[in-house]
Amino acid sequence: MERVPVDDLRFDDRGLLPAVVQDADSGEVLMVAWMNREALEATLREGRTVFWSRSRRELWRKGQTSGHVQHVEEIRADCDGDVVLVRVHQVGAACHTGARSCFFRGVEA
Repeated sequence: MERVPVDDLRFDDRGLLPAVVQDADSGEVLMVAWMNREALEATLREGRTVFWSRSRRELWRKGQTSGHVQHVEEIRADCDGDVVLVRVHQVGAACHTGARSCFFRGVEA
């Protein structure tokens, strides 16, 4: 697999990159969050997901208080380098509501 250095990723004008979090075993999309460079580098270094909270304007480690951590298997960049796919082994719920995935609601017209 081709490797992409962090320096080649395209963070937006706020210094952020969307991170799609996927269960490494089932392929289920668990959540979408934001990473700045510091969060991405911490995730790579620690092997657990670290995100940037846009509302609190600070880093947050997934599961730090709940224990519902995400152990990172791999991180992939999309073809444009402006989105990352974080493949994880999820412990407990990924969603703050207690659901396994944040995508548990259908949309209707």
